[in-house]
Amino acid sequence: MISVDTPVVDDVSPSPSGGEGVESPSFDGKAFVASLPNRPGVYRMYDANGTILYVGKARNLKSRVASYFRTDLADAKTQALVPQIASMDITVTHSDIEALLLEFNLIKRHLPRYNVLLKDNRTFPYLYLSSKDAFPRFCFFRGTRHLPGRYFGPYPNSQSVRETLLQLQKLFQLRSCEDSYFANRTRPCLQYQIKRCSAPCVGLVSTEAYAQEVSAVVRVLEGRNHEVADELATRMDAASASLAFEQAAVLRDQLAALKEIQAKQVVSGAASLDCDVVAAASGPGLCAIAVMLIRGGLNLGTTTYFARAPASTLAEVEEAFLAQHYLTHPAPREIVIGHPLTDHEVISQALSDYASHRVTIHVGVRGLKASWLSLTRDNADQALAMRLAVNVGVEAQLRELGEVLGMSAPPARLECFDISHTGGEATVASCVVFGSEGPIKSDYRRFNLEGITPGDDYAAMHLALTRRYQRVKNGEAKCPDVLLIDGGMGQLAQAVDVLATLGIEVSRVVGVAKGPERRPGMERLFLPGTDLPLSLPPESRALHVIQRVRDEAHRFAIAGHRARRAKTRQSSVLEGIPGLGAARRRELLKQFGGLQGILGAGVADLVQVKGIGPGLAVAIYERLHPGG
Repeated sequence: MISVDTPVVDDVSPSPSGGEGVESPSFDGKAFVASLPNRPGVYRMYDANGTILYVGKARNLKSRVASYFRTDLADAKTQALVPQIASMDITVTHSDIEALLLEFNLIKRHLPRYNVLLKDNRTFPYLYLSSKDAFPRFCFFRGTRHLPGRYFGPYPNSQSVRETLLQLQKLFQLRSCEDSYFANRTRPCLQYQIKRCSAPCVGLVSTEAYAQEVSAVVRVLEGRNHEVADELATRMDAASASLAFEQAAVLRDQLAALKEIQAKQVVSGAASLDCDVVAAASGPGLCAIAVMLIRGGLNLGTTTYFARAPASTLAEVEEAFLAQHYLTHPAPREIVIGHPLTDHEVISQALSDYASHRVTIHVGVRGLKASWLSLTRDNADQALAMRLAVNVGVEAQLRELGEVLGMSAPPARLECFDISHTGGEATVASCVVFGSEGPIKSDYRRFNLEGITPGDDYAAMHLALTRRYQRVKNGEAKCPDVLLIDGGMGQLAQAVDVLATLGIEVSRVVGVAKGPERRPGMERLFLPGTDLPLSLPPESRALHVIQRVRDEAHRFAIAGHRARRAKTRQSSVLEGIPGLGAARRRELLKQFGGLQGILGAGVADLVQVKGIGPGLAVAIYERLHPGG
């Protein structure tokens, strides 16, 4: 299988001047083309500041790069791109596939302005069935698939996974609990009471009967519903013939529920088919790519991605999507798209190598697949229309915010900070980022704050801002146009002090404080150098965007604080003592009956415990009695 992280490259072609590229305000494209080889590779275009404008791949570098410097450029994107080129360089590769993989890595690393760039970096959810247990666990799963077992999916969103999981739990009653919970049960839990689990934890179902249910679940998820339905019908008839009418009634209900699921989800004529249907729609500066996922003959739903694609055709968008998406997510055996690809065979081969099975890309389909493509295209059009409508609303809010704050142009980037803690415990600061298209979640950050007086919000804000804007000063993060601070004049003063100390200029710094009654719409805005707060009317669009950003910072901070607090409370104070491992902790707890008993013990008492020497006893006592 070909690695997508380290594609093999041959050499970097020299420029006419003998270096790795031509660096001249008036770039001589024809002279550069004359030096290029007739080999596959990747080319990069730079502006006068050395920023990568575009990354492209080519089966023949000389021919492909020459196409940019003709006099009859009909492509709008090329017409806008070529005048900005100040230098170019290339990398020669051994094959077309290696060129595709190198292009993918360079686009992901540099995010060039004129390439199609996916805005989503999500992971898909799956249904997971463990394989190492006598009673396998069947549950929702998201993340790296490293656990032994089978994964069914991917599903377009968590809701569709949970709905499928709920339906199958009602049908086959497999356990979904964690192994630690399962191993320590002494009586059935609520899942058994509501008939979603057969309680294997306490032996209410045999291994053979449970394995039969597991087999049925697997076949249903593989699209072999008819086999399971026939088996249930046979078992129902046998139970009825043997006068086991209660068991026959249970099997009858299972069969009816299975047929209902099958009627809703199975795609006609597509049993056991694994296929993705991809369609794109374009708008001003933005594209939507809808993907319908069909697995095992089941339509799992449609998910939508958005891409920045300046002046790109739908064919270019779909081709870029296939490379960027399926070289990070496993591809199904078939992919249906709406437009022909420039490098159809190269992309198909690269995806096949990455997925370890043959991936066939279909264009110009008919019949059932054509109807899927039409439906997916409708979904892409609808998603794009909704996103553009939201963007127009956000742009209007930012425009009004710029006017309220006296800025010469609407802000393009907002950052907001908030602090969350419980009585000074587990203090966490959040930084959320918004742009003209809404939240930029990849730029969100949390800060676990240590070394400050518990409950000192001013010190916490000062520390969080220092950590964040030191990175901005080092060039590791972007500087915002507007910095929002959740708080009044005190918190605002901390922000002003940090920015002045670090020598960072932010166009506007604003403190956002709740009004006396702490009701939405009554917020007061504090600006540096002013004594009186600014109040905006509740219907103000500028206030709405401030509220939205502030509330998101509040949510993000609380979520981080709760997670940190829960982690702290789940750990024992004994775990941080050097030399006190799990076995010695067990001996301590056994000897003294719990943590309260250990707290009441002296050094002489601790030494009596097996494995605890004088030095370790002193360390334990000092840790449990700091300053005592």
